[in-house]
Amino acid sequence: MLTKLGIRILGLCVGLTLVGVSLAAEPVTIVYWQYEYATKVKAIDELIKRFEAENPDIKVIHETFPYAAFAEKVAAAVPAGVGPHVVNLYYGWLPAWQRAGYLQPLPEEWFSTDEIESEFAPLVQAAKMDGRYWGLPTGVRTLALFYNIDLFEQYGIVNPPETWDEFIDIAKKLTVWQDGVLVRAGFGMAPDGQDHHLVREVLIRQFGGTPYSEDYRQVLYNSPEGVRALKFYTDLALVHKIGEPDFPFPGVSGYYREGFNAGLIAMIVDGSFAIGTIKSGAKFRWGVAELPRLTPDGERHNFASFWMHALTPRAQGAELEAAVKFLKFITSAEAMELWLQMVGELPARLSLLNRPELLNDPIYGPFLRALPYSHATFFVDEARQRQIMIDAILRVIRAGGSPEEALAIAAAEEQAVLDAFWGKR
Repeated sequence: MLTKLGIRILGLCVGLTLVGVSLAAEPVTIVYWQYEYATKVKAIDELIKRFEAENPDIKVIHETFPYAAFAEKVAAAVPAGVGPHVVNLYYGWLPAWQRAGYLQPLPEEWFSTDEIESEFAPLVQAAKMDGRYWGLPTGVRTLALFYNIDLFEQYGIVNPPETWDEFIDIAKKLTVWQDGVLVRAGFGMAPDGQDHHLVREVLIRQFGGTPYSEDYRQVLYNSPEGVRALKFYTDLALVHKIGEPDFPFPGVSGYYREGFNAGLIAMIVDGSFAIGTIKSGAKFRWGVAELPRLTPDGERHNFASFWMHALTPRAQGAELEAAVKFLKFITSAEAMELWLQMVGELPARLSLLNRPELLNDPIYGPFLRALPYSHATFFVDEARQRQIMIDAILRVIRAGGSPEEALAIAAAEEQAVLDAFWGKR
């Protein structure tokens, strides 16, 4: 028979046991950050729902920020020990973010280098620095030509252009000017969209040039081939008058894509990530084709890129284990299947990329077929390098400068950026 003291001790033990159970059942909370892009936000929300169902002991808080403010938010939060445990970043930001201490390398015990390089597309090696991987993507993307099928048929155009000469001819037929004002563009020129990549990694190479040395330490595009490439692009506006930068919605994010969806632009060059936006926004039949080349048998070139998920120094202990589980889940084959359908980006895993049904798909196929001949620029300061090429393009189109002068200025500026980075390593 228990004494009163025994009963009190037993009650205390039971209470402590229950507290222990309660504490053990408390989920580990981690935070995931990315910039605001509607289809990506919805896709991550769905993946979090599935992940939490499989891992009830982990809660993921998903926070997003406008693209223009995203990097600043990370720069303010991570050094202060707050903000995300897992963060989404453009692969071209890696050198700057790694140097600033915003990231920690993926733990080798959970992310083996051999496993990554045998299972993921080769271009993800752009996420590797100093012999370590710093993140992994869910999707990869290339560029392709989106075109308005209904508009093509209205003007008796049967097929998308195979060469740039055909592209210009078609664009001229579909461009409409009224009283000196562009009403409909044959081509949605977007130097600050994907066209700076189009000039740097596609046109310069198609014209026989090389944008950088193999180790990306030297700028090589200030060459006769580079000048011809820049002139070709700027002539689309100045000579052929098939489009204008910022048309038709100046100041609007994704103006060229929105213009295409509105039927005010006949063709745009965009990434596979735009598929979801165009699928939900365009009210006409549209198609996708591989980028044109100079001649029917000329070389093909393309630009490849990706956004990757990485771990910040905030992820430690139990939070690190939870963050690793989440990162593995959102880069799994299951996640990539969903990402393809909701966002349009190509799976990053080789086992999914090699499927015939994807290679032959009329929408995904042109992007996928471009992967073998695509180049992922190694940026040491992506924002600055991007702006330098945009400035070169606009220096010709808006300021009346020559392609030779514009490219010479750009090459000198970018070489200074490269020298400053490599000189400190």
